[in-house]
Amino acid sequence: MSKLLSLFKNRQPQPVWSVVVVAAGTASRMQGIDKILAPLGGMPILARTLEVFQRCAAVSEVVVVTREDLLVDISTLCKEYAFDKVSKVVVGGAQRLLSVRAGLRQVRADAQLIAIHDGARPFLTQQVLEQVLEQAARSGAAAPAIPLNDTIKRAADGVVEETVDRSVLWSVQTPQVFQADLIRPAIEQAAEQNAQVTDDCSVVEQLGMKVVLTPGDRENIKVTTPFDLILGQAILDLRQEEGR
Repeated sequence: MSKLLSLFKNRQPQPVWSVVVVAAGTASRMQGIDKILAPLGGMPILARTLEVFQRCAAVSEVVVVTREDLLVDISTLCKEYAFDKVSKVVVGGAQRLLSVRAGLRQVRADAQLIAIHDGARPFLTQQVLEQVLEQAARSGAAAPAIPLNDTIKRAADGVVEETVDRSVLWSVQTPQVFQADLIRPAIEQAAEQNAQVTDDCSVVEQLGMKVVLTPGDRENIKVTTPFDLILGQAILDLRQEEGR
């Protein structure tokens, strides 16, 4: 925490670092389970996600983007868990890009740094969060990532054409963090052009901006399928066993 806090001590007033948590998906691969509010170790997944940002001294505010039918439930959740850094809960769009835009439009006008995080990634650690925030403050854009373990094949019609060099491949996680004056216009432009992007880094990469990767964590999984709930419980059990 010392490196992160030093950034604040040297800058007056304290910089405004905001977070947009995107939780507006339909959970189509969860076999009828609404993953955002699904219990994990007795606590809703989204609550575990928001708790990390609530505890981070560097975070000034959190904007949650969700579906219209979950507005009341998530607003109630924030009150029950005393997440006072959550300034707004707003309705997202039909696509993730539109949901991110909806969140960015509600972030404080004076925000200098904005992190965008998946609502269904409840295992983000303070260390991963602080490292990516620090790097983005220095370079303008950063994201946590982990190296790939499996051998990667490129194939066509089920036939292997090439074995890809995995040493240059990374699995990128969230939060992805950007200077506010960079990500705001980039997302607006991408939404207007109906750009097909897979993550927020792709948006600024298309503008020629370099994104610096910081160490991710294999526990920082995104809950996407029912199996991930089993894996998530295993992560919780391990953390409890190790006193984390």
